[in-house]
Amino acid sequence: MEHLEGKKALVTGAAGGIGAAIVRQLRAAGVNVAVADRDVRGIDADAHLPGNLLNEAYADGLPRAAFESLGGLDIVVNNAGVITRGKVTETTDDDWKLSLGVNVEAPFRVCRAAIPIMADRGGGAIINVASCWGVHPGPNHAVYCMTKAAVASLTQCMGMDHAHENIRVNAVCPNEVNTPMLRTGFAKRGFDPDTAVTELGKTVPLGRIAEPEDIAEVVVFLASDASRYMCGSLVEVNGGKAVG
Repeated sequence: MEHLEGKKALVTGAAGGIGAAIVRQLRAAGVNVAVADRDVRGIDADAHLPGNLLNEAYADGLPRAAFESLGGLDIVVNNAGVITRGKVTETTDDDWKLSLGVNVEAPFRVCRAAIPIMADRGGGAIINVASCWGVHPGPNHAVYCMTKAAVASLTQCMGMDHAHENIRVNAVCPNEVNTPMLRTGFAKRGFDPDTAVTELGKTVPLGRIAEPEDIAEVVVFLASDASRYMCGSLVEVNGGKAVG
């Protein structure tokens, strides 16, 4: 998208499957990208900002660090996330703290710090990665669904609160995506990842689960002027499959 040429973006969770695809797609569109994750070695990007999002000072400082590294900040993609599976009664305190810290507190802190920077520059776009499971909760993922519902609600609230500053806040809501995190989850439960991904794809009306690029291209759209009248939207990218 030529109207993204020269824009400056921060992407969290950049080392993961979806994050890496987002970085590739943004850079292909001419965006200068700062990447954030615990380990960002080997990622082709314009600035590398390694750290742990559970560290409050790191999360608070990411937008300013990206701004200073890139010479501006027009786009923020809060992509980092973790999946905690199980019922509430199966959820440990550590599960709770990790899920809340990465999925909710980190994007809150990043947005809170990024919005004043963007407002001073005349606007920008924030894209949060929520989930269909946050909009339509499913079974045996109580804390995950709750945290993604929080991200969805926060997105809608910020979309209303900051539209007058020309800051558009939207969220992409994937269903299952063929990422290392999904495959690792299958392996931990004793399934062959390739077989499990194939079988899961049969439950999707489009015939397959999403690839990271399917999500990344929607993120790029939401970052671009092509979505200039979208604000506070929750965009489900699910291949026609309902949560269940």
